[in-house]
Amino acid sequence: MNIELRGRKAIVTGSTAGIGRATAEGLARAGASVVVNGRGNTRVDEAVRQMRQAFPGSDISGIAADLATAEGAEALIAQAPDADILVNNVGTAHIRSYNGVEDIAKIPDEDWLGLFQLNVMSGVRVTRHYLPRMVAKGWGRVVFVSSESAVNIPKEMLDYGMTKTAQLAVSRGLAEAVAGTGVTINAVLPGPTRSEILGDFMAKQAGANGITQQEAEQGFLKAMRPTTLIQRFATTDEVANMIIYACSEQASATTGAALRVDGGVVRFVA
Repeated sequence: MNIELRGRKAIVTGSTAGIGRATAEGLARAGASVVVNGRGNTRVDEAVRQMRQAFPGSDISGIAADLATAEGAEALIAQAPDADILVNNVGTAHIRSYNGVEDIAKIPDEDWLGLFQLNVMSGVRVTRHYLPRMVAKGWGRVVFVSSESAVNIPKEMLDYGMTKTAQLAVSRGLAEAVAGTGVTINAVLPGPTRSEILGDFMAKQAGANGITQQEAEQGFLKAMRPTTLIQRFATTDEVANMIIYACSEQASATTGAALRVDGGVVRFVA
């Protein structure tokens, strides 16, 4: 399959590292004009510099904006008012130990609300700007990067799981709203991935316990995700491949879907 996106403009939120960065690079490789986004100028500028070096001749730009706030979303939109492809990737998690319901009771309001603002409302805010413009043109792709935690709720990251389930509701509802317009909206559900957040956490765990990162990852999978079928962490490129497909012309009949790249963690067929 040859995915060709020349003439399309893509915005990938939270794309200075991790899954977002791999997605931005894949879209650039397919010929799309790509807008990289992150919270700070330093990381955005460096990501853009590296990507321009890797993909000479590509149209790659960057916008620093904190999408956890309405003001940040407005700043992004002001600098990039139009897009054919929107990947709502930005997000974070609070990785905690779990020793019982008392740990859940200790999660403060600011953690629940902070994750909701970044993981959910960032996508809501920018999508409601770009979506009507896609509909008017008769073509568009919106992808929400959710997680297997949306359907396999982790007790150690309950607030995170809540936001990922919310993304599924938003993406499906929006897909229903634009039925028949030529615009598709999907969610992609990664499993454990060697991304910046989880990869850094695993590296710290490995250092603290005097083991390799691979050994730390295997310990995490056995304890927290024993149903994995690939029995390893996915790479960011493996997840990005599914996102890029969902952004392509070839995915024109795929919409309203929750596309799993979870390594088989979730134990049901749907």
